[in-house]
Amino acid sequence: MFKDRIRSPELEGKVMTAQEAVAFFKDGMNVGMSGFTRAGDCKVMPRALAERAQTEQLKLNVVTGASLGNDSDGMMAEAGVLARRSPFQVDSVLRRHINEGKVLFTDQHLSLTVEHMRSGNLPAIDIAVIEAVAITETGAIVPTTSVGNSASFAQQAKQIIVELNLSMPVEMEGLHDIYVPEARPNRQPIELTDVDQRIGTTAIQVDPSRIVGIVVTDALDSPSSVLPPDEETQAIAGHIIEFLKGEVDAGRMSHSLLPLQVGIGTIANAVTYGLLDSPFTDLRMYSEVLQDSAIAMLDSGQLSFASASSLTLSAPKMAQFLEGLENYRDKLVLRPQEISNHPELVRRLGIIAINTALEFDIYGNVNSTHVCGTHMMNGIGGSGDFARNAHLSIFVSKSVAKDGAISSVVPMVSHVDHCEHDVAVLVSEWGLADLRGLAPRERARVIIEKCAHPDYRPALLDYLERASKRGGHTPHILEEALSWHVRFQQAGTMKQEQFQTQELATA
Repeated sequence: MFKDRIRSPELEGKVMTAQEAVAFFKDGMNVGMSGFTRAGDCKVMPRALAERAQTEQLKLNVVTGASLGNDSDGMMAEAGVLARRSPFQVDSVLRRHINEGKVLFTDQHLSLTVEHMRSGNLPAIDIAVIEAVAITETGAIVPTTSVGNSASFAQQAKQIIVELNLSMPVEMEGLHDIYVPEARPNRQPIELTDVDQRIGTTAIQVDPSRIVGIVVTDALDSPSSVLPPDEETQAIAGHIIEFLKGEVDAGRMSHSLLPLQVGIGTIANAVTYGLLDSPFTDLRMYSEVLQDSAIAMLDSGQLSFASASSLTLSAPKMAQFLEGLENYRDKLVLRPQEISNHPELVRRLGIIAINTALEFDIYGNVNSTHVCGTHMMNGIGGSGDFARNAHLSIFVSKSVAKDGAISSVVPMVSHVDHCEHDVAVLVSEWGLADLRGLAPRERARVIIEKCAHPDYRPALLDYLERASKRGGHTPHILEEALSWHVRFQQAGTMKQEQFQTQELATA
């Protein structure tokens, strides 16, 4: 039945149902699942695990590349399957379980998860569940729309279950470049010096005897839920384009710029779409995720090559991509996430990194993960991998949230994911703050003047003036530094005037 998909004769007899495959899992196991930003994720086994957990205790420590799709994380969380989860998620149900303390979540830089496993700092994988488009004659696994951590999971797992996805065309074989770094301390340099270079194999090489089951599916990836550009995201894109024009005019880069990394999400996707109307040509992307905007740029010819770890597309754009697969074959490559996000390569290639912030403070510290410092949103993802090592580290955010009740620019962030030393540029719809070479007091003024919403600028300037009178290299009024977040928790707004009005009304 699957001669073009299972080309290793010794594996033909390993096809089984998910209910049969679930018997390999034992309570307390460490499980690695394929999937990166809802792309190339295993789809059948999470449901089967959730069903088994209805009748017996089955708690697993689940590690992925990034987020899973098809509601898998929420399903497993509700069923009690997840004891621990890492390194990234976007599921609202799982998020609630994490913030209630029911699931222990380890938020990690995406380049580091399998590095820690390889060095023994984290437990090795007992079972790896990997989605594939095919298994080669030698038993090598051909991934689908993402690579993520699948290669390292499969190489170190005691047992492997392959989810063979018939909805993905066999012609996807050849899009991947599978390279896994050697163990330390004698590791050699990763010999990748250009975005379009290939240094590995087209499939994940494993001992086929460790493949204990093959489960067949035809489920599609969950489509991207990224919203289209709006007036504010277009303004952010415009500020970045003008800034990059200035870099070209100053002779710091050519009209082809340097390789781009753009994070996941609506704002980042809109910024990339904005580049379609820019004067830059022959652009290249070295990122972790390719969204709709990257495919649009490949179609326009403005983007000449794209390297990433996953394809996270809307349903129409995915259909277009699969239909025109031959046209994209020589224009993109999918790599393991520890290669797409590797600090050595980010520094060597000179990446322009554009990522999203939940909030940033007047000195340039960025919070990407925690609402009011305590409640996990999604995770740090790969933003830290790029921010610290990029040629330019740019963070973007709309200036306010919740209809203006929250300012994204605050006196002090409630949680720090990227400290001021790793942030070169901050952008909101109001403007762009170039922080390069500035001292903290200088950074504060330019951030407030360029990025803060006009409704919050006077209060931020007042805070800065009063803090500066107290002195210090980085002036703060400690008893007020987080008062904006406290005000929001108590009254649902960071605006002092509205808060005081509500206090009087209550009195």
